[in-house]
Amino acid sequence: MLKSTLRFVASVLMVSGALMLADAGATLLWQEPVSAFMAQRQQNQLEEAFANPPATKEAPRQGRPPRRKPLPGQAVAQILFPSLNRKYYVIEGTATTDLRKGPGHYPDTALPGQNKTVAIAGHRTTYGAPFRTIDKLEPGDRIDMRMRYGTYVYRVQKTRIVAPTETSVTDNVGYDRLVLTACHPLYSAAQRIVVFAKLVKRP
Repeated sequence: MLKSTLRFVASVLMVSGALMLADAGATLLWQEPVSAFMAQRQQNQLEEAFANPPATKEAPRQGRPPRRKPLPGQAVAQILFPSLNRKYYVIEGTATTDLRKGPGHYPDTALPGQNKTVAIAGHRTTYGAPFRTIDKLEPGDRIDMRMRYGTYVYRVQKTRIVAPTETSVTDNVGYDRLVLTACHPLYSAAQRIVVFAKLVKRP
């Protein structure tokens, strides 16, 4: 009886260990699988919300950003990275709960088309890891921001590694600029990777 129990316990431990190793391997090679599943469900909900926004008095007009700021938690855009073969829906807000759903728009920055800096944050290893490969973006690569009032096309200018306290990266610079931020390096929050892109085409 005791030997059978020990064999059972040993089997359970071996299976658990194998599952933990598989999870760790998936996280290292791609992203954390459990939070990725949760994030995909949230992305599906954001897609539905983006396609069917709540009725407002101010209807979207082509090439005309809305006067009112988006509400916290609202689906505000779809961001597309053709060179990375990735696309995600963007939520308004950069709180922990927001970034679990997808890339988050910094509420104190502009929207595309307002001739200011548009800033978006995203995870690199958990919750779908939308910005995992932004370090592979090269100068000239295209980034599209699909808004309800039109699609804005940006071209990557440069990438910088900065301290987490460096907030000047989201400052306005006199033209319509897109800034992407994420933790750096992978599996660490010691620094931030920042991608800068300039608007080259508007609706």
